[in-house]
Amino acid sequence: MYFAKTPELLRRTMPEAIWSYPTREKVLYLTFDDGPIPEITPWVLEQLAGYQAKATFFCVGENVFENPGIYEAILQSGHGTGNHTYNHLNGWHAKNERYYENIEQCRTLVASDLFRPPYGKLRPGQYKHLNNQYTIVMWDVLAGDFDQALSPEKCLDNIRSNAEPGSVIVLHDSKKAREKLMYTLPRILAYFTDRDFRFEAIPQGLSKKLAN
Repeated sequence: MYFAKTPELLRRTMPEAIWSYPTREKVLYLTFDDGPIPEITPWVLEQLAGYQAKATFFCVGENVFENPGIYEAILQSGHGTGNHTYNHLNGWHAKNERYYENIEQCRTLVASDLFRPPYGKLRPGQYKHLNNQYTIVMWDVLAGDFDQALSPEKCLDNIRSNAEPGSVIVLHDSKKAREKLMYTLPRILAYFTDRDFRFEAIPQGLSKKLAN
């Protein structure tokens, strides 16, 4: 089960994490999980460039290792990056020592103080431990592009109906999400640009000071 719009009760489980940014400015924070991969990430970069939009890519270390050129293209395009573990581990199922080592392995390739747990799953002790070392970035809008049962139109609606100034939006530059992402991303960029929104990367370092 997941929510297209993160409820307040769930936010309270990780109170110091970033879920959204408090602002009246028309700014949105697009984030992409699980890449970089050649099948979709370069296309994402092209779409973003067409709107001068910046985003944050939460990268799986293994994919960075296998596709260093694409990762470098993300950086050269002015986008942000974050740690998404080396092997996309589920914190609920992994032993703490292995989980932390996997994150540090990713850190050798992804120089970022931002961390997003795969599946959004952390045990309380893991959250406490990692919160001292990283800015943990969650989200308040989830497209659901990973969900094989969801239509591309519904993914688009999940974002258009729930995003508001300061929203952190999750999409996936992965093979599984490719079809839905290719439908959704261009329409999201056009829809919100037409409404005078801009797209920015999540800032490094200052993240906790700015977030709610």
